Amino acid sequence: MIDSNIVIYGSQAGYQYLRDYLGKQNIAISKVTLIEVLGYHLLKENEKIRLGQILSTCHQFTIDDVIIQKSIDLKQQKKMSLGDAIIAATALHYQRLLVTANTSDFSWISDLQIHNPIH
Repeated sequence: MIDSNIVIYGSQAGYQYLRDYLGKQNIAISKVTLIEVLGYHLLKENEKIRLGQILSTCHQFTIDDVIIQKSIDLKQQKKMSLGDAIIAATALHYQRLLVTANTSDFSWISDLQIHNPIH
């Protein structure tokens, strides 16, 4: 499962290796990633198209009651953004590796497997 920052990096010119990496994976996102990535108020049309191309290749996990409760549990343990809580809860629920450039945001979650492909 990929974090919102991986979608954003993957849409940029200098990250072909990341697009190649993602092309070899069974990619999934949380629905909150759509909001985080496409909801940016200064998003230009060409950026929206590039981001949409990446997002359209991803399986999208919905936010159900189980994920909401797990997000609440995570936020009660440590201060974190709502988006990060939902993304982490989704990855935990579906037992998916979380691919993120912000590993420090999630490293405290013991059951969560994380990987940073950015180099």
